[in-house]
Amino acid sequence: MNQNASAIETQVVIYDQARSHFTGNFPDNLPIEQAYVHIGIFLGWIINNDLFSEYFEDEGATQMYRFQRRQISCAVLSELWDGHLGSDLFTPEGNRFTYYYYGGGLYEKDYRTVLQKGLPSVYHVEDSWENFEVMSARISVQYQHWKSLIA
Repeated sequence: MNQNASAIETQVVIYDQARSHFTGNFPDNLPIEQAYVHIGIFLGWIINNDLFSEYFEDEGATQMYRFQRRQISCAVLSELWDGHLGSDLFTPEGNRFTYYYYGGGLYEKDYRTVLQKGLPSVYHVEDSWENFEVMSARISVQYQHWKSLIA
């Protein structure tokens, strides 16, 4: 394990925070909830792949259950966590993958390629189950690739 990987297991790393998007290039004509979509999609994938921490499960079991039953969307899931995407939400393996994929900028690149396409910005991506499924498939491919790299 490299030094960076061990460091992320001993401290909370914040990979993304929705509020940091509000002051950036966030379009004035969109509802603020759109800043939560990309975070919620990743968080939903983490839930569906059992890569969440005990803390996340203890604190968010109801939200996780409701998400898995599709009673709340990706944006709502993220919004319930204040748009927080931090290492405290993941298992050690989930955190190492997030560090590599999300923290390394690969998730944003995939998100733009897979979902943004011809839209004006990443914030214009619709909070839909179809988009979640499409992006989840891409994350799963990247996860399997990452696992082959560390094997």
